Amino acid sequence: MLYLKSFCFGPFQENTYLLFDENKEAFIIDPGNSNNSENQILKAFIEEKELTLTRLLLTHAHIDHVMGNRFIFDTYGLLPEVNANDVFFIERMKQSAAMYGLSCEQSPKPEKFINEGDVIRLGNYSFHCLFTPGHSPGSISFYNKENKLLISGDVLFYGSIGRTDLPMGNHATLMESIKQKLFVLDDDVTVYSGHGPATSIGHEKGTNPYII
Repeated sequence: MLYLKSFCFGPFQENTYLLFDENKEAFIIDPGNSNNSENQILKAFIEEKELTLTRLLLTHAHIDHVMGNRFIFDTYGLLPEVNANDVFFIERMKQSAAMYGLSCEQSPKPEKFINEGDVIRLGNYSFHCLFTPGHSPGSISFYNKENKLLISGDVLFYGSIGRTDLPMGNHATLMESIKQKLFVLDDDVTVYSGHGPATSIGHEKGTNPYII
């Protein structure tokens, strides 16, 4: 069985996800833990469930989604995996944090990169990597067909979409990503976003006021 645990971390109230299977193998996606208290909450859950973290995956590399990268590397020895187009944001983490009056520990640099069409396996479960740029130039969404589960990062939200006024954002590209990569999925696919509550593809197709 595939399990999902979400945490709301940091000043941006970012959703960090742990995905794990019946054999206790786990992925962490977008670690937004930004202080020792949040680090310990995350660590305590991993220890309680006796999980073995095997991958650190990023939907994208904006500051709110990568503030825990250093903790994950120092504690579990995992380097972040991200689309190469978003490495720029990892390199400029400290400058990005300073813009919001924050400080952060510098993330280690990725050595593996995620691309459209990649399939990442968690035990018996396959996650298909969908290239969904627009909010950032390298946004990736992770789709598990068997469980009808999508980790969309900041591409699609409950009743909203990712902002495109950040560096290298592009509204037309975001619309194309949503329509051509996400809205072709089944209506009953659950969407776990980078912020806010979960939603579904069908709900957003029918009600999202920002999709044009």
